Amino acid sequence: MRGKTRRKKIRPNYKRIILALILLLLLIALATFGITQIVKNNGNSEVGQAGENEVQEEVVVPEDITINLVATGDIMCHSTNFKAAYDSETKTYDFSSVFTNVAKYITKADIAIGNLETTFAGEDRGYSGYPTFNSPAELGVAVKNIGIDILSTANNHSMDKRESGVIATLDALDEIGIEHVGTYRSEEEQNTILVKDVNGIKIAFLAFTYGTNGIPVPEGKDYLVNLIDEDLMLEQLNLAKEQNVDVICVSMHWGAEYQQKQNSEQERLADFLFENGADIIIGNHAHVVEPMEKRTITLADGTEKEVFVVYALGNFISGQVKEHTKSTAILDMEITKDGETGKISIDSVDYVPVYCYDKGAGKKDRYELIDIRAAMTQYESGDKGEISSSLYNTIKKELANIESVLGEPITKDEEINQETNTIAQE
Repeated sequence: MRGKTRRKKIRPNYKRIILALILLLLLIALATFGITQIVKNNGNSEVGQAGENEVQEEVVVPEDITINLVATGDIMCHSTNFKAAYDSETKTYDFSSVFTNVAKYITKADIAIGNLETTFAGEDRGYSGYPTFNSPAELGVAVKNIGIDILSTANNHSMDKRESGVIATLDALDEIGIEHVGTYRSEEEQNTILVKDVNGIKIAFLAFTYGTNGIPVPEGKDYLVNLIDEDLMLEQLNLAKEQNVDVICVSMHWGAEYQQKQNSEQERLADFLFENGADIIIGNHAHVVEPMEKRTITLADGTEKEVFVVYALGNFISGQVKEHTKSTAILDMEITKDGETGKISIDSVDYVPVYCYDKGAGKKDRYELIDIRAAMTQYESGDKGEISSSLYNTIKKELANIESVLGEPITKDEEINQETNTIAQE
């Protein structure tokens, strides 16, 4: 009897089936991707031009940059000033006490500039006051210590000790560590524009004076002092613009002494400077304060630009006694560079009224700069300190005068004068 035949049961190979399915899906996916790319490339020329592997990067807009520029008036040194600073025991000069009350307003600045209206020609030339100034270089040390970064040296007393005095002054400032603008040792120096990168805002500094009190600049050495000459000014402005700066700040020694209103020539020169690239003008020479003004000017291409001028800030320190020559203002400007456009705006202009108090001959620390508003507040609170009723009345009168001449501080949201004419900028 034939036995039953046992058939072997065949089981499916699931591993192979799964592998086959995976391969099939991959083939389908690749085919689909290829067809999609062909459609995209045929239907979208931008993708074809950019390439298949182009990656779009996120655009990061730089943040706005805001800085404070501080400016002071004339830094003078009459014989009474340097004699009061002399220490007979050490046989040295110390001017530091003069600035104690106001130093904080300058040290906080991102950049600070003043006008040095004297020379540092050296002790061997003899220290002297008006009419031909030569002061101890310790004055420069004191100015450096309160935060002054740059000094304009172009003024009517630049040549008081002739060519050697100009050079000695620059050498002294270099040794002290204060940068300078307006007088030079060579034509090469004159044509090297002082540019400071202040936290990301590039500022060029220029300086010019109306004259040198009749003391002639040596023939062939015009570079010693930048005189107010439109050709020279235009040349220097163009050199500054070649440095791709954001701001051009010009110190101008101009106008009429003891006049609290700018004259037509100052206004004409201001217009000339603005038309040719200047953004900020810091004026001096009057020995009293003169008005300040912020404008918006329209350039030839239709764009607008904010500019500012203060015609004079008065004497920062001096031994003068004429009316209002003891009062001054420390100017504080807030400047912003737009991170996206690079455009500069002058957001605000504030000032600190200051009085140069003369305690009298023989008094310790004879000269002292008084923060007028702070001193008045202290006196009115009952804490009179060293302020007499007479001094209080004096500084109150000077405060009224300063505020009357300079006007209200300029705030960011305040409307500013609009120039109706369109001007060209080189």
